[in-house]
Parts: sequence; C-alpha cells; structure tokens
Amino acid sequence: MNQLQTLDYVVFAIYFIIVSGYGYYIYNKKRSQSLNAQEYFLAEGSLTWWAIGASLIASNISAEHFIGMSGSGFALGLAISSYEWMSAAALILVAIFIIPVYLKNRIFTMPQFLSLRYNDHVSTIMAVFWLLVYVFVNLTSIIYLGALAISSISTISFGWSIAGLCFFSMIVTLGGMKVIGYTDVIQVLVLIIGGLITTYLALELLAQHYGFGNDIFKALTVLRRDAPEHFHMIFDSSNPNYKELPGISVLIGGMLINNLAYWGCNQYIVQRALGADLPTARKGILFAAFLKLLVPVIAVLPGIIMYLLHSKGMFTAQMSDGGVVKPDHAYPTLINLLPAGLKGVAFAALTAAIVASLAGKANSISTIFSLDIYKKYLNKDAGEKKMVFVGRIAVVIAMVIAAIVTPSLRSLDQAYQFIQEYVGFISPGVLAIFLLGFFWKRTTATAALTGAILTIPLSTVLKFLPVWTHGAFPDYPFLDRMTIDFVVIVVVMAIISLTTKKPSAEHVIEVDTSMFRINRSFAVGSIIICGVLTALYTIFW
Repeated sequence: MNQLQTLDYVVFAIYFIIVSGYGYYIYNKKRSQSLNAQEYFLAEGSLTWWAIGASLIASNISAEHFIGMSGSGFALGLAISSYEWMSAAALILVAIFIIPVYLKNRIFTMPQFLSLRYNDHVSTIMAVFWLLVYVFVNLTSIIYLGALAISSISTISFGWSIAGLCFFSMIVTLGGMKVIGYTDVIQVLVLIIGGLITTYLALELLAQHYGFGNDIFKALTVLRRDAPEHFHMIFDSSNPNYKELPGISVLIGGMLINNLAYWGCNQYIVQRALGADLPTARKGILFAAFLKLLVPVIAVLPGIIMYLLHSKGMFTAQMSDGGVVKPDHAYPTLINLLPAGLKGVAFAALTAAIVASLAGKANSISTIFSLDIYKKYLNKDAGEKKMVFVGRIAVVIAMVIAAIVTPSLRSLDQAYQFIQEYVGFISPGVLAIFLLGFFWKRTTATAALTGAILTIPLSTVLKFLPVWTHGAFPDYPFLDRMTIDFVVIVVVMAIISLTTKKPSAEHVIEVDTSMFRINRSFAVGSIIICGVLTALYTIFW
C-alpha cells in the first residue's frame, strides 16, 4: 500500500527533529563565526576526520544510489558496483596525491586552483561549467529520483515531494558547511542503518518466497544460483549490457577517469577536506573509502533481489509504467512492502541521503558562485557578511531552478546511468587540466583553456557521430568515450604547452615528493581496502 502509517510518520518526525535540532545547535554554538566566509563555506578547522568521512559519504550517496543504482542493479546486476568499489581505490589515490597539493597551496575552491595555476579565463570557464552541471544534472536528477521515491511510497504528490525536498535541503544548507558536515554524521548513520534493514528484509522476503523461512543466508545462495548473470563484475563484448559497463574499462579506463575527476577535482566533494589539516583530511577520506565498500549491499543488492522476484512473476504491476518495465521502480516497490515503523526508517534513510546530497551540492554552488564569480567580477570589495548573504541567495536560486527543471526527467528508465554519462561529458577535460596542472610545470594556460573549451564538444561529437554517419563511426560505450576524450585532450594540451611560452613563476604551484608520504596507519588501511577489492573482483569476475 502506497501510504505511510502513523508509526512511520512518528519515526520520520523523530529523524527530522534530530537533524534540524542538531543542525541548529551546531549553527548557534558559534553563531558569531557564522558570518565569516571561510567558516560558512568550508568550516575551516572545525570538522574532525570522522565528520569529514561521514560527510563525504552522506553527500555522495543519494537517491541516485537508493533509486538509481538499485534500478541499475535490477537491470545490470552487481557490475554496477564498480562505481562504488573503484571509488574506494580512487579515494586512496586522492588522499595520497591530490589533497596534499590543495592544502599546501591553500586552495579553497577548484576554480581558485585553476586561477592560481593558469589564469582567470580558465577558472571562469570551468566555474560556469561546474555551476551548470551541478544545477541542471546533479540537483535535478537527485530531486527527481527523490520525488519519485517519496510519491511512490506515500500519498504525497510528485510536485509536493519536489517542494519538500528543496525546502528541507535549504534549511540544512543555509547554516553553512559546518552544519552540513556535522548533520551528515547523523544522516550517514540513518541511511546506512535504514539501508541495511531494507536489504535484510528484502532477503527475508526472498527466503520466504523459496520456502526457507527467514534464513537470509539461503536466500543469498538462491540469489546467486537463480540469477547468475547478475553476479558478474566484468562484461565481455557479447554481453547485451557491454555498452553500459564495457569490460576492463570499469577498472583502469573510463571508470578511473570518472572517479578521479569526481573525488579529486570536484568542489562538491573535495570541499569537505579543504578546511582540515593533512592528517585529518587523509583519515577522513580513508574512512569514506571503507564506507564505500558497504554501499552496494544497501543499494545494488536490493535491486538484484527485486529482479529475481520480478522474474518469478511478482510485482509486475508495480514495476511497470504503461506496460514498460521501469528498473528505477525497484527500490520504491521494495519499501512499500515494509511493515509500519520500518517503512518509516527506510523513508527516513532515503530522505537523509537525498537531503545530505542536495545540501552538499547546493553549498558547492554557493561557494563557487560567491568566491569565483561574485567576488571576482561583480563586487570585488564585498565583505564577509555580504559574501555569506550572496551565498545563501545562490542556494535559494539554484534550488528553485532545479525544481522547475526536474519534471522534465520523468521519461528516464535508468537515471543513474544518465547522471554518469552526462557528467562524463566534462570529467575527462577536468581531470586532464588538473593532473597536468599538478604534476607538469610546463603546462600552459593556453593549453588548459583549449582543454576546457574542447571537453564538451569532443564528448558530444563522439556520442552523436555514429548517428550522424549512420553507423560508419563506431558507437563506443560512454566509459570508453571518456577514455578517448581524456587521451585526446592530454595530447592536445601537451602539444600546445610545448609550442607556447612557459608559465611564469607566479603560475607554478608548490609540489614536492615529501607531500606524498603517508603514515603507517594510513598505509595499513589502504592495503586492507585494496585486499578486499581484489577478493571481490576475483570472486565475482
């Protein structure tokens, strides 16, 4: 039944009161500092390692995981977990090689790095790119999936779900990064506990269907036995889903480019660590990497369970829209099966994921617009109070725009893949510009500007050229297109850099090998994570 019971509302109200109350407590504790721009945008020096790690995960996990990734689990199987498990490996690389560069050079925003390393032209172009992607791809897709889920498991309409999510997210965001960081600790606890409960009950449902009572371990055995095609991590070219996850590219090709760009060159993510010292930032990132290993259990496994049950003739009506199976309906259908109270927990977990992610992205939009657009071009003399005020206005405007655009996404079947593909239009160019800027002093501003301008047109041409040429040009999977984009942009940037004037001393950032040394505890944690990943890919290859 698509209706929350009284007990569900009570559970959700408790969650809402705790998050809002704790957020207000954090905001009010040092209210005198809330008008300081660095405090508002970065929570400089205020976040502990566990708050950084929790905030990274809470901001990353959203409806695109609970709804979108479960939908891809339904359609593709365990292979979609590569986005999560390879993120853990990418986080280790980011902690060792990228975060030290930012912290050593006092970098607070990604456009600030580009301005310092190259020039304001490169910085502004990329700032505009990021703002457009955050508003029109990230915010809209999260709001869409969240509203889809809420309207599917309650009597709240799709439109009112959009309004409610935007309002709740703005409440959290307007308190600044410090409020976001510490409320994210609660959010990540709620979403993980709620997600594990939902997965457990899904396995229990599967066990009961097969006559095993409540034995979830037998359900796991049956799941792999009866849906073996959904337990392969690496697809070969004969697999019908190869275009979605093209073989080895999910390990060393486009997936690595996607993850390094997301975790290492993305304001929305990196911002959580920029206000900390290096040891604290690294501990937080490593903690996030451990949590990443758990995400497929709460996001992908339920989708595979629903696939098997659907293949046995169950939930046909719930999984269809106009006679067409909609994979993204898998998780909402599962939540509707939960008993009163537990449905409220799952609803709170889903809302926590959505709100935390929306708040994080809105804060990054606020930070980039305020520091890299408004302060630089519109009001160079803006004071601390003005900057915070403008940042808050930017949050409201971004949310309103996203809410207006969101309904246009209702035709999507797998929103998670939509997000990955279209964010991937910009990721190869971003990563090329950043990596060459970090590690090759010869890289010039002209080369970076060319890379910034080239990234979206090149991605667009590679996507639509097979259509324009009626199949004469190969239709590459989008992860492979990302690899091609990255290689082409790196080569073009290298040629331009070698044929133009060397950068002046003021545009060379400080990088030395001592920055990349790690302590023993970080090394041990990294080895454990890599060992777990090796085991997972060996078992489910």
